[in-house]
Amino acid sequence: MKKYIIVLLAACLGLSSCDDFLTIVPETQLTSVTFFKTETDFEQAVNAAYAPLRNIVNDRAYRLAEMHSDNTYYGRNVLFGAVDPQEDLADFSVVESNGVTANDNVLQQWRLDYLIIARTNQILALIDEVEFDQESKDNIKGQALFLRGYAYFELARYFGSVPLHLTPVNTREEAALPLSEEAEVYAQIVTDLEAAVPLLPPKSEQQPGRVTSGAARTLLANVYINLERWADAEAMLRPVVSSGEYSLIPNYAMAFSDNAGNKNNAESVFEVQFLEGAAGLNGNFIYQMLPRPLLKEELVEITGTSNPQDLDGEGNNIPTPDIIAAYEDGDEREDASIGYVFLSNSFRDDKVYPYIKKYAKKHSQHNNTGTNFPIYRYSEVLLFMAEALNEQGKDGEALTYLNQVRDRAGLGPVSGGGDALRELIFKERRVELAFENKRWFDIQRTGRIEEIIIPYGQRIVANPLDYYYPPNQNSKPRSNVFTNLNKFYALPAAESDLSPYF
Repeated sequence: MKKYIIVLLAACLGLSSCDDFLTIVPETQLTSVTFFKTETDFEQAVNAAYAPLRNIVNDRAYRLAEMHSDNTYYGRNVLFGAVDPQEDLADFSVVESNGVTANDNVLQQWRLDYLIIARTNQILALIDEVEFDQESKDNIKGQALFLRGYAYFELARYFGSVPLHLTPVNTREEAALPLSEEAEVYAQIVTDLEAAVPLLPPKSEQQPGRVTSGAARTLLANVYINLERWADAEAMLRPVVSSGEYSLIPNYAMAFSDNAGNKNNAESVFEVQFLEGAAGLNGNFIYQMLPRPLLKEELVEITGTSNPQDLDGEGNNIPTPDIIAAYEDGDEREDASIGYVFLSNSFRDDKVYPYIKKYAKKHSQHNNTGTNFPIYRYSEVLLFMAEALNEQGKDGEALTYLNQVRDRAGLGPVSGGGDALRELIFKERRVELAFENKRWFDIQRTGRIEEIIIPYGQRIVANPLDYYYPPNQNSKPRSNVFTNLNKFYALPAAESDLSPYF
C-alpha cells in the first residue's frame, strides 16, 4: 500500500462554472508545500478526491457488490474463455490463503479507496493553515470529510478491519499501519460524517455534482443502519425528507441520468459524474454490462452510436432469472431496468439475453458514455426511513414511506408490520435499487448470506442453462463454485507484500 497511500496530486480536477460537472485539468508535478496556497488550490484538490469514484463505479463496484449476489451473473463466451478474477466474484469462489487474495478486482478497489483517503487527508491536514473565505473553506472540508468517510465505509463493508490512515503519509515507514478493528473504523466514519453534515450546503446551494448536507446525512444514516442504530438513522434522515430538496420523479426510468442531460435531478442525492468525449471523463460501464458476443448491428439498437463495433469477450453483470422473477406483475420498474437483446452468434439455443436497460442511454461515440452513476437516490432515503422506523416498531409510519416507493412503481400499497414488514422492505430494496450495487451489502448486513446465496448457487449448478451457460458438456459451473461465502473479502495479497501487519 505504501506507494499508493502517498498523495498523488499530479492530475488535479478543475472547476467549470458553466457545466454541472467536475472536470479534470492536468497539472504539473507539485508538492503539498508549494501547491496548497489558495482557495483554488483546495478546490482542485477536493476535485481530485472525487476522481477515483469514476474508476470504482465504472470498473469495480458492480463486480464486487452486484455480481457478488443473486442479482447478476456473467454470460460465458466459450470462444473467449474464462475470466477467473471476475467469475470468482460471481461464483463465490474467490481464492484466498492466510487471509489474503490475489484477486485483482479486490486489489484495485482497495487502492482506489485509499487514493481517495490519501487525497482527502492532505486537504484536511492543511486547509486550516490557509486563510480564505470561511464558507468556502467549510464547504471544501465537508466534501473532504464525506469522501474520506465514504471510502472507509466501502473498505469496512468489503474487508471489515483495515488500516486507518488519518494523516498524510510522507515516508515509506509511515505507509504501513496495523489493521484497525471494524468497530474503530466505523467510529471514525461516524466522526467524519457528523463533522461533514453542518459544513456542507443543501443541494439547492451546492454546485451540481458535489456532495451536499443531504448526501452526508444519507450516507451517515446508511452507516447507522449497518450499525443497527435505528433511532440515529431516523433522526439523520428526517431533515432530508422534510427539506424539500428532493422528490421522486414520477417516471422511474427518468430517475437515471441520460448521456448528456437529466443529471443530478430532483431524485438524485449523490451520483458519480461522467462526460462523453475525449477529455478522459467518460465512462463505459454499460458496455461492460452487456452479454457477448454482440454484433455491431445488435449493439447499435441499444447504444445508438454512429460507429458501433462488435463486442467480443465475456459479458458481465447480466440480470439473473432470480431478479427478473422478483418483480411483481405490473411493476413498471422491470421494463425500465431490464431489456433484452438477440445475440445471433451465441452458442445457446435461446439467444435472447437480458441486459441492464436503466443505464443504456443513447450516445454518439462507441464505448464512450457520459451517463452518471447513482450512489444514493431519494427513493433509497424513503426505504431507509421505512427500515429504521420498522425496526423501532413504528410500522404505521414505515408503511407510508414504503408505499410511496411502490406507488411510483405502479404498485398498490402493502400492509403489515414486524417481521413481515421487514421482509417487504428487504424485497422492495432489491427491485427498486437493482443494479445499483446495493444487493450484496443488504444480504451481508442482514446476516442472510447462507440463507440466500447457498440456494442460489444450488440453482446455478442444477440448471446452468438458465444462467447463461451454453449447451456444452465442457461449459458448466466449476467444481469450486459457491465455496467461499465469507462476509468479507480477504485482503489484497499485493498490499500484504508491502505491510508487515497482514
